[in-house]
Amino acid sequence: MTNPVLVEVVRSGFVESVHRGALVITAPDGSVRFSAGDIERPVYPRSSNKPLQAVGMLRAGLTIGDEELALGCGSHNGEPGHVEGALAMLSRAGLTEDALACPPAFPLHEASMLAVASSGKRRAAMNCSGKHAAMLTTCAQLGWPTDDYAAEIHPLQKVIQATVADLTSETIETVGVDGCGAPLFAFSLTGLARSFGRLVTAMGGPERRVADAVRAYPWQVAGTGREDTVLMRTIDGLLSKGGAEGVHAFALPDGTALALKIDDGAARARLPLLLATLRHLGIDPGDEAVALGRDAVLGGGKPVGELKVTAGLFG
Repeated sequence: MTNPVLVEVVRSGFVESVHRGALVITAPDGSVRFSAGDIERPVYPRSSNKPLQAVGMLRAGLTIGDEELALGCGSHNGEPGHVEGALAMLSRAGLTEDALACPPAFPLHEASMLAVASSGKRRAAMNCSGKHAAMLTTCAQLGWPTDDYAAEIHPLQKVIQATVADLTSETIETVGVDGCGAPLFAFSLTGLARSFGRLVTAMGGPERRVADAVRAYPWQVAGTGREDTVLMRTIDGLLSKGGAEGVHAFALPDGTALALKIDDGAARARLPLLLATLRHLGIDPGDEAVALGRDAVLGGGKPVGELKVTAGLFG
């Protein structure tokens, strides 16, 4: 099926571009409450998958603090605290930065990038270094090999794949390689939303621990000025995690959950949909989150338009 237009890019009153995609809201019991587009076709969830991967690490036997666990779920800015946290995790596991399989990168955070630009890229600054440090820590604690921890056939990745299949209630038929080099599992947006709902409504265990750690330490998950950090600081009990190629998922504390995917992978289309969905669910997203999207359409350095959710999307 052809997915509907979810977001319009309006410049000076003229619709300049559109973003198609799919979106699903699931109820606390996992039933579909609202949908637009093809919500059953498998997609790569990209970094929205990280909380599920973290559950797999805990199920495997990882022992870790909550702040480190949140960093392990993060797509961080590469700010000094993020880099130091990843390196400290590695050090406690008896490992160094060289053990990371994620590629070297500059920080996403502009000020942090400028501060280290002359020294070049490094693996610990890559936005997925927290996840990789947590994976390496799991392997070190369990006595598993660390040199090939990101290989699909590694025992850790097998546990993670089984965990993702369990949380989404779907069979994983397609396995790819994420941008950070770790295995990536394809499943539906419905499965993604339901899995987030399961994390926040779990009575305990690894699922609830991941949800609680992420919500307690939202800065570790993203960083200064980022959507997930701002939304989780503003909305009590919200679990939120974005991913590359226009993917995002969140869950409210009662288990109501959202998952979305923008067909063309445009990250800019996510925030308008997140804000509109929260309002549809009766949640005020807060002024700080709204302000993040105000400079999306500029002319001469000043706002001349906006990204708008398609009229009537939610009725």
